[in-house]
Amino acid sequence: HPLVYLDNAATTQKPQNVINTITGYYERLNANIHRGVHFLSQRSTDAYETARRKLRLFINATQDEEIIFLRGATEAVNLLAQTWAKANVKPGETILISEMEHHSNIVPWQLLAQQTGILLKIIPITDDGEIDMDAYQKLLAEGVKLVSVVHMANSLGTINPVKEMTKMAHNAGALIMVDGAQAAAHIPVDVQDIDCDFYAVSGHKMFAPTGIGALYGKRDILDKMPPYHGGGDMILNVTFDKTEFNDVPMKFEAGTPNISGALGLSAAISWISQYSWDDILRHEHDLLQYGTEALSEAPGVSIIGNAKEKGAIISFSLKGIHPHDIGTILDQEGVAVRTGHHCTQPVMRRFGLPATTRASMALYNTRGEIDALVKALHKVRKVFA
Repeated sequence: HPLVYLDNAATTQKPQNVINTITGYYERLNANIHRGVHFLSQRSTDAYETARRKLRLFINATQDEEIIFLRGATEAVNLLAQTWAKANVKPGETILISEMEHHSNIVPWQLLAQQTGILLKIIPITDDGEIDMDAYQKLLAEGVKLVSVVHMANSLGTINPVKEMTKMAHNAGALIMVDGAQAAAHIPVDVQDIDCDFYAVSGHKMFAPTGIGALYGKRDILDKMPPYHGGGDMILNVTFDKTEFNDVPMKFEAGTPNISGALGLSAAISWISQYSWDDILRHEHDLLQYGTEALSEAPGVSIIGNAKEKGAIISFSLKGIHPHDIGTILDQEGVAVRTGHHCTQPVMRRFGLPATTRASMALYNTRGEIDALVKALHKVRKVFA
């Protein structure tokens, strides 16, 4: 069978220009950055900082220094928890997250709560998989220091009203962090328009390599945050008595970074940017509608997550058949989907399910591939009849 790849929420496939860029870096530019006066080091540094600038423009941050390159969105949340939150949230004060969060936006806050005694409270979600905005408002009124919420939910596809949520958080005196790991490749992101204080992206979910991502933060906040890791490149002066730290973003980028990954991310942004956002949104919305209608008509299928604003992610169950069995047979038919709890076990418990099957689309997918999924599901029902 030809491959039908519908697991883009887990990781995306890589365009040829991304692969060529990584290969080209190791063939022609390989050198460490920020430290050498020789030609290769200067060229490599220029390429790395160009990647930072390209990501800044892609999400419309105000300056390059607001982009901190990290391993991904997971490290971004951990950095924020162990720097800003540890320094600014006192025991008994509250951090707010939602019921639909990925484990990477739950566990770091739980670890912080165990370390410091801060409170972690949860915004409930509705039966359609949307944020309960009335409950959110009430929780904010109880006194919150930080809100950390997903932009697009990886297991439900819900696109949260993060601009409205940011305004509400600021009105309550709280900062807000937005997890954009799923969103950045599928919807336009404008951090100035959202007015969020922090925004995380993950390269491998936006056609870039694994092991690269970034945290955006407002410059005035980043300047006041303590370092996350210690080592080379994040210092100005070191003695055995005291270390003077570098300015942002270097303060948070200790050691040799993932240079080829940053260049690959830059190439991925170029690949996305060859299409207009109108075309991307139109294409992925068409896939979502077509897939939702096709799966809704399939016998025994129930779709989990029916938010009004939703990305091209469809999680579903098939009556009487475990998702792992579904995934195994779909794989035999050449259809790659994700089965399990999708690192969102609280979501599964909210809907009373052990797991779901998830088909997640990207701009290179087609209606014909959704047809192949539906056809393969007929095979699943036949096997388990």
